[in-house]
Amino acid sequence: MVYAHQPVMLKEVLHYLQAQAGQKFIDGTLGGAGYTLALAQAVGSTGQILALDLDELAIQNAQAEIKKNKLNNIVLVRSNFKNIKRVVADNFPPQTKFAGLVLDLGLSSAQLNDESRGFSFQGRRPLKMSFGAGGERSTIEIVNKYSFSELARVFQEAGERNWSEALAQKIIIARKSKVLQTTTDLVQIIKQVIPQNSNVKINSATKVFQALRLETNQELEALAEVLLASLEVLEPGGRLVIVSFHSGEDRLVKHFFKDNRNLQIITKKPISPGAAEVNINPRARSAKLRAAVRC
Repeated sequence: MVYAHQPVMLKEVLHYLQAQAGQKFIDGTLGGAGYTLALAQAVGSTGQILALDLDELAIQNAQAEIKKNKLNNIVLVRSNFKNIKRVVADNFPPQTKFAGLVLDLGLSSAQLNDESRGFSFQGRRPLKMSFGAGGERSTIEIVNKYSFSELARVFQEAGERNWSEALAQKIIIARKSKVLQTTTDLVQIIKQVIPQNSNVKINSATKVFQALRLETNQELEALAEVLLASLEVLEPGGRLVIVSFHSGEDRLVKHFFKDNRNLQIITKKPISPGAAEVNINPRARSAKLRAAVRC
């Protein structure tokens, strides 16, 4: 399978990172390697890029791209970005600091299109939303074993309190008849609780699947950990750029930037992709970019 992915707001990310020759950067979410390859070109042979991803397919794709582009300044590590301090310690000399860290918190097109996984509600796929091996929770277990209050909490964290309890209750009723194992099983329940509004471009199942993915991979918890760790791995003047696609993620980043005295915010308001980019890549439409400098 080809790991196809269009990097979101690449031009804006590079603008806020301001990469220079000889510098070191971290791409905490390798994905299709769009940011990593662009940064590797910007820092040149005297610089270095550390790129992380939990998805083995992403690592294999990046290895092929690195070979094709004849680059020798990229360090690839299969790991969750929450482990960034340990990864740096394992791969760089003591006291190494970086000029910037970028995170794209969205799914890659390759992950959405992978029919062996349930990231997308299109088609009939197994409810398997894990990014990779590493202690993540089982999506099937969440849907079939979580209590009413636990399920409601998962959906509330998606920012949809108006239907969270109704959907949790409907899932509990449905799973009494059979084990919910596929995306189709879940979509049928969602349609009963959240009718699709023809005036809304985003499918009603989108936020439900997003909420279950966040819970499966404990993404908000991992994001909180990497934000704290960034203060230790960035050099003074180092830049932190986060691209989020979910209100909970953006809220977490916003408050971390605002409440931390060690950071100077350089985006007064979140940056959104332009109309031209959204037209080419509709999946970018909900992206929000925030950036700050390590004081």
